[in-house]
Amino acid sequence: MKRNIIRSKYIIVAAVVAGGLFFDACSKSFLERDPQGSLTGAAVSTKDGIDALLIGAYAALDGQQQDVAAIGTGGPWEAAPSNWIYGSVAGGDAHKGSDATDQPPISLIATGQFDASNGFFNTKWKVLFDGVVRVNTLLSLLPDVKDMSAGQLTQVQAEARFLRGHYYFELKKMFGKVPWVDETHITDYKQPNNVDIWPKIEADFQYAYENLPPTQSQVGRANKWAAAAYLAKTYVYQKKWTDAKPLFDLITTQGVTAKGVKYALTARFEDNFDSETKNNSESVFAIQMSANNGTGQISNGNQGEMLNFPYNSPFGCCGFYQPTQDLVNSYRTNANGLPFLEDFNDHAVKSDMKVLSTAPFTPDAGNLDPRLDWTVGRRGIPYLDWGNHPGRSWVRDQDYAGPYAPKKNVYWQYNQDKYKDANSWAPGSAINLVLIRYSDVLLLAAETEAELSNLDAAQIYVNMVRTRAANPQTIVYKYIDDTKPMGGFSTTPAANYVVANYPAGAFTAMGKDGALKAIRFERKLELAMEGQRFFDIVRWGTASAELTRFFAYESKITTDVTGGKFVVGRNENYPIPQRQIDLSFKNGAKTLEQNAGY
Repeated sequence: MKRNIIRSKYIIVAAVVAGGLFFDACSKSFLERDPQGSLTGAAVSTKDGIDALLIGAYAALDGQQQDVAAIGTGGPWEAAPSNWIYGSVAGGDAHKGSDATDQPPISLIATGQFDASNGFFNTKWKVLFDGVVRVNTLLSLLPDVKDMSAGQLTQVQAEARFLRGHYYFELKKMFGKVPWVDETHITDYKQPNNVDIWPKIEADFQYAYENLPPTQSQVGRANKWAAAAYLAKTYVYQKKWTDAKPLFDLITTQGVTAKGVKYALTARFEDNFDSETKNNSESVFAIQMSANNGTGQISNGNQGEMLNFPYNSPFGCCGFYQPTQDLVNSYRTNANGLPFLEDFNDHAVKSDMKVLSTAPFTPDAGNLDPRLDWTVGRRGIPYLDWGNHPGRSWVRDQDYAGPYAPKKNVYWQYNQDKYKDANSWAPGSAINLVLIRYSDVLLLAAETEAELSNLDAAQIYVNMVRTRAANPQTIVYKYIDDTKPMGGFSTTPAANYVVANYPAGAFTAMGKDGALKAIRFERKLELAMEGQRFFDIVRWGTASAELTRFFAYESKITTDVTGGKFVVGRNENYPIPQRQIDLSFKNGAKTLEQNAGY
């Protein structure tokens, strides 16, 4: 399979050998490594050397850039860039899945009972800072490069700063109090975390926005508009609505992909989660995944998602990441095709909980948003072209984690020879991980407009997303023949799909608070199982109410979230890993401070 941007597993250039570049793995990361390592400036202060370092800085995006043992991390899922654990499981989109004995640190994260000793946080911290180190190494060498033009150097710096902005954005939303280390700290990474780094993140994205071209020769590289989207999202996280609005106005009217295609929602919702239709008009910035790329590993093939396939199924492993009933109920629509914003759990979607796969079961007959069945695998509904989901037989422990399966990360059967990667004990795939897609941009723009009391403008953006949800191409259809799922789909919808736009003036009639509630709910529907939910409800200040409600409801269905809680003033940020605090001592004093409540 042709890869859109060359991906390197390793980053540090140790020497120039036989006219090429020799790559060596870092043995440690951030505070556990010598920042200079074996790198010599003369060896890489050339165009070829800088290009290799930039490739390595991109390669860190997938969180799986090295054999995890080489930098002392745990399982590859601990640093998955999708944030399926930290954003979706922690936010109520999904259960951990599997059974109670498997990966218990995730259970603590799912129920809000985590602390600084949880090794998952240390893995995530180290992998993100490894990306920062790669960028800083590159930037520190640029002044010594003699065989590149000023324009070429500026573009490299812009791409590098875009990547550093991404790594720090992830660190900031995860951990809150994060130390800023840049190319001026290349020999001393032990910096304090007592200063807000949002302005630094803004500056990196601003530089990238001003200096990146609108299109790129390689689709996986960041362009001007990807930087604009990240900068706007950075403003949204800080509630800088007046700064965010002009950027959204430009992105939505002028923005194009790295290939030069104007941003637009795809006709089919599912095209955003399909290897065959990746890098489409909705892909603002994506991690380029590949399968069977000759490495004999799945590190570039969604290795962070390797646990997240139905159990005892054709995929072989592993039964994690099961959508919650609370999420499924959110897709219920009323007679007008609109969601139940307040009492959706009072309109529960029928499930096959406690029903054997050998027993009869008829799926829910009520009104549903079709995005449900591209997000959640449920009994009796086509699971892509793998057949109707059989229910309990594909679930490791229903009582523990419910009856559902994830779907957005799953490849199709008919082209698995190209897009499945079987080079490990659990599958990988070539489905791109889209870090920002256009519907995310539209809903952030809607939120911005609503916060500025421009409610009609906000409604237009939300209705653009809902129009695509109502498109017949987004509907899931029954198979022509259930016994031959690869034989094609019929014209009969698999469920009673009823979804419609908000009528003219609806947001104005709701008022600002009501409009924001509708926008936030739309993000829940559109971006479910994409690692966004926890970070959204935290920045909205609704995490305590939402998760308290969620734990009370879901714990009556499954056993895994019993005792779950959200502690205000503590759980808004994950703890600074204790290992990193222990390593941060300089001149007899620690440089890293712990977040409140830990």
